[in-house]
Amino acid sequence: MQYLKRYFITGLLIWVPLAITLWVLDLIVGTMDQTLLLLPPHWRPEVWLGRQIPGLGAILTLLVIFLTGLLTANIIGKRLVAIWEAVLMRIPIVKSIYTSVKQVSDTLLSSDGHAFRKVLLVRYPHPEAWSLAFQTNVPTEVGEKLEEEHVGVFIPTTPSPVNGFYFYVKKSETRELPISVDVALKYIVSMGVATPAEQKTSRKLFP
Repeated sequence: MQYLKRYFITGLLIWVPLAITLWVLDLIVGTMDQTLLLLPPHWRPEVWLGRQIPGLGAILTLLVIFLTGLLTANIIGKRLVAIWEAVLMRIPIVKSIYTSVKQVSDTLLSSDGHAFRKVLLVRYPHPEAWSLAFQTNVPTEVGEKLEEEHVGVFIPTTPSPVNGFYFYVKKSETRELPISVDVALKYIVSMGVATPAEQKTSRKLFP
C-alpha cells in the first residue's frame, strides 16, 4: 500500500505541473484569440480557411503590439501618442484609471524603471520573522515626514505573488539579497519548496 501511494504521488508530481502549464497557456492563447472578433466577419480566418485555427489571434495580438511599438518609436508616432493621451486626460473617470495604470506599467515594463530591482528581507509579520520583499521606490514626500531613511517595499503573498502588501520600512532594518527577482519569485510561488542554488548566498547574511 505504501508503494502504491508513493507511485501515485510521483505520478501527480509529473502531471500536475504539466497540466497547470497547459491550462495557463490555453487560457492565454484563448484570450488572445478573442482579438480576431475585432476583424470584420469576412476577414476572419474561419471564413477563408473553412475552420477556426487556435493561436492565430495570439499571433495577431503579438504582431499588433510589435507594430505599435515600431510605429510609436519615431517622432510622428510619439506625437500621435501624445495627442491620444491628451484626449484621454480630458475624460474625468478615464483620466484617473489610465494615469494609474500607465504609471504602474511604465515602472514595471520600462527598461529604465526602478521597480522590483532589489530583493530584500524585511521583518514581517512580526519582529522575529523575515519575509521576502521587493524594493519599489525610495519615498520622497513621505520620506520627509520620517526620521530615518525609509524605502518602499512590496511584500507578495504565497503562492500568488500578484497580491501582497505595500509598506515603508527603515532601510537600516532591511537586508538586501544578492539574488534576482526571478529567483525570489520561485521561492514565493513554490512556498519555499523550490530552492535554487542562490540560497547559499542568503545564509551568509545570518552568521
